[in-house]
Amino acid sequence: MKLYLLLFSLLLSTTLSAVLNFETNHSKEVGLLRSFDISPSFLNDPVLNQIKAQKQAHYKNQYFFKTMSDAYIFIPLVKKLIADSNVPSEILYLAMAESNFSTRAYSKKKASGMWQFMPNTGRMYGLKVDEYVDERRDLVKSTEAAVKYLSYLHGRFGKWYLAAIAYNCGEGRLQKAIDQAQSDDLDVLLDPQKKYIPAESRRYIRKIIALALLGYDETYMIDNECDYLLNRGNAYSLATVEVPAGESLAYIAKLISMPIADLKKLNLHLKYDFVPPYGKSYHVYIPYIKLSEFKTQYTPGNLQTMYVVHTVSAGDNLSYLGKKYKIPYQRIKDFNKLSSERLSLKQKLIIPINKLSSGSDTHYVVKNGDTLDSISKHFKVSISDLKKRNSLRTDMIKIGEKISVY
Repeated sequence: MKLYLLLFSLLLSTTLSAVLNFETNHSKEVGLLRSFDISPSFLNDPVLNQIKAQKQAHYKNQYFFKTMSDAYIFIPLVKKLIADSNVPSEILYLAMAESNFSTRAYSKKKASGMWQFMPNTGRMYGLKVDEYVDERRDLVKSTEAAVKYLSYLHGRFGKWYLAAIAYNCGEGRLQKAIDQAQSDDLDVLLDPQKKYIPAESRRYIRKIIALALLGYDETYMIDNECDYLLNRGNAYSLATVEVPAGESLAYIAKLISMPIADLKKLNLHLKYDFVPPYGKSYHVYIPYIKLSEFKTQYTPGNLQTMYVVHTVSAGDNLSYLGKKYKIPYQRIKDFNKLSSERLSLKQKLIIPINKLSSGSDTHYVVKNGDTLDSISKHFKVSISDLKKRNSLRTDMIKIGEKISVY
């Protein structure tokens, strides 16, 4: 009799626990949908549940961990940037839907980074994309840009699920769909027969919700060891330091006793192993635990060599480039590990310039036909940087005028 009572007690306890877990998870799931301005009834959407099941199976094979490894140290900071904004914290799963949190993500349409910004959209929201950097791969700056962009989209369309859809297919395409459907209701826009929005976008909003639902499923997260990735509590695992233009990552890595490969992983927005040669300084990310060591070891402004990228054009040869940049041409050959002195059109060469002897190399004398635009393209420097460096209020320049370019 006692054995039966014990078994009944255990069964009752297990049943109550399951009921409580279901109610807790269901409450979280309803809250999730409401954060996107979506009706709780969407939990019954068959396509949503199909995608959720697919993702459950997909992430059990450890693919999830591989794609998140690069962004792992950034996750707490990214979450804090979102939490400090007016954007729902669940928007984090939009980045997961876009790129699986991969900083190296690159699409056929030329979208790049964790938030998959197109070049023009990225520039519109303050991200530099040029010869030296691609800040779409800067997880901090790109998150700040994504927050601004999504806030704008929400301001225009009034609902967070519409902002997410517009992020995917474009605001013009979504507005056209709303006009055709004469409704912005999610169920109407997702109609597979009417096809108001592209199939990719119909799946996209469901994918975001499905991933968020997995993130809200505590049992699934713990069973698959995902909780430590998305629920890390230290938002200050990274430090941002400013270094002079042209500074070498190898030099910084050596000073703070860090493998150069690890430092480059934190700074994938840098296209080369040095920061841009324009402007006075540029930011570099280092582990927060290395900040004290950096402050003790690093001496700002004591930089003898800076690096610029030269794109080979018609008539260029190593001898000419050596004279142009006032360095031995053999140094250019050795630095770029060239097996011969032959150059190809549009070939990119890294030029190590000695600051103490560069002199006139940092200036350009305006010739007939020159414009700020043509000068900026030739020297790979933005027009805004040229104007700022030369205190120019307009784009007007005069023949014979000396323009500081580096």
